Amino acid sequence: MNHLAHLFLAPDSPEARVGSLLGDFTRGLDLKALPPSVRLGVRHHLAVDSYTDKHPDVLASKRLFSPQRRRFAGVALDILYDHFLLRHWSQFTDADQHAFINTVYMELQTNENLMTPDMCKTTRHLVVYDWFGSYRDLENIGYALDRVAARIRFPNAFAGIIEEIRPLHSELEAHFLSFFPDLQDFAGEIE
Repeated sequence: MNHLAHLFLAPDSPEARVGSLLGDFTRGLDLKALPPSVRLGVRHHLAVDSYTDKHPDVLASKRLFSPQRRRFAGVALDILYDHFLLRHWSQFTDADQHAFINTVYMELQTNENLMTPDMCKTTRHLVVYDWFGSYRDLENIGYALDRVAARIRFPNAFAGIIEEIRPLHSELEAHFLSFFPDLQDFAGEIE
């Protein structure tokens, strides 16, 4: 899952939500030194990722990609799933989407002291450039995926993956709509 989904599924506290993103930035981090609520968020993140990687709908989605891009299908799906979450928000919560995003942006800005330098840099960009707002538009998903492709340090066929996503959009969306309620149930049971 990508950033928005992790924040959406995280335990309901600012510190746990920060921890739910910190799960992507743990290299070299002493987890034992973190406050318990942040550690809970990190554990939550890792459990959500593990569950996601094994879910039949996610595996079926990955198989839809061409062999040359399948290696990167998980990364593409992570960001695409934030797009689908935004499109179908009201199916998963009564919370106002804009209010949630604004609250999360504020929490990230006020809790930088809990972040690694890399996470701090990323979340600042996330807030300033309103990544979550931009994820509503499929074209912006393509731009985001191309930015990820540009950061890969070896030759790859990841750039332009949106060209594969467009004709698969409905099928990928159906897999997401089947998968996400299962993930939401699982995430609610993590302690």
